[in-house]
Amino acid sequence: MGDVLEDLLADGLRIVFCGTRPGLASAARQAYYAKPGNRFWRTLHEVGLTPRLFAADEYRLLLPLGIGLTDLAKSSSGQDSTLSAAELHIDRLRASLERHRPQYLAFTSKNAAELALGRRNLRFGLLDERFCGIETHVLPSTSGLATSHWDIAPWQALARRVKEEKRHAAA
Repeated sequence: MGDVLEDLLADGLRIVFCGTRPGLASAARQAYYAKPGNRFWRTLHEVGLTPRLFAADEYRLLLPLGIGLTDLAKSSSGQDSTLSAAELHIDRLRASLERHRPQYLAFTSKNAAELALGRRNLRFGLLDERFCGIETHVLPSTSGLATSHWDIAPWQALARRVKEEKRHAAA
């Protein structure tokens, strides 16, 4: 079975956002975070990681901005609650990250981070441990299904860190 959504990865990325798996709307539209109630695109713009509000089907335009996208489960779609361990591609994620070496990895839900890291009760924000040697952040899900857990603060903290690093690199 093929990938539901192609990875958006390349060498030299500043940040890779990793979700659990595409939702049904994303699979149908062939675009990341495509369900109308999802806050992903609005949040990227609000925290200053994109210069304008992008639509989901413009996701390929993130590459020139140094932003990549992927998921833990590549060959299925749906809600996380229906995901089985057999559908996860954690080894593939590791191989992709080791190949492309982004500066930052941001899991777009606590569930994605916990599945990838193999442990529970993670907190939002910058983790003490690195995944594949990459600075790793856990962000609240932008899904409309996770509204009760929504907090933009960890997204803002990540954006500040990325922007500070960019300023230091330019100096």
